[in-house]
Amino acid sequence: MQEVMKDHTHPTADEVYEKVRKRLPRISMGTVYRNLDILASLGLISKIEPGQHQMRFDGNTQDHYHLTCLRCGRIEDVPVAPSDDVVKTLDDAVGHLTKYGVFGHRLEFVGLCKECREKEEIFAERNN
Repeated sequence: MQEVMKDHTHPTADEVYEKVRKRLPRISMGTVYRNLDILASLGLISKIEPGQHQMRFDGNTQDHYHLTCLRCGRIEDVPVAPSDDVVKTLDDAVGHLTKYGVFGHRLEFVGLCKECREKEEIFAERNN
């Protein structure tokens, strides 16, 4: 849990395993997976399941949004509070239009991170 909490890059289970193994060289990958699942089921960390990339883990269990790079899979927190008026308005509008009792939402932004955008620009320049 300490490794996930201090790593704001939303690490994969493999990345957590590599960090934990430095302190506990005999730990198995299975143990890391089981413990990540237990921590997530207890609500101490969150699982992030992006559509195209490996599952990642987040030490921040407060409601917040993510931005995912479609190229490399990097995930970052979006600096917008879920309690902002525009989000409340959207929740209310969806509930009114559909007659659902809306209790919340999940919102993921997708795009290209700065590094991947720069790589694409360099590639485009070379091919022109």
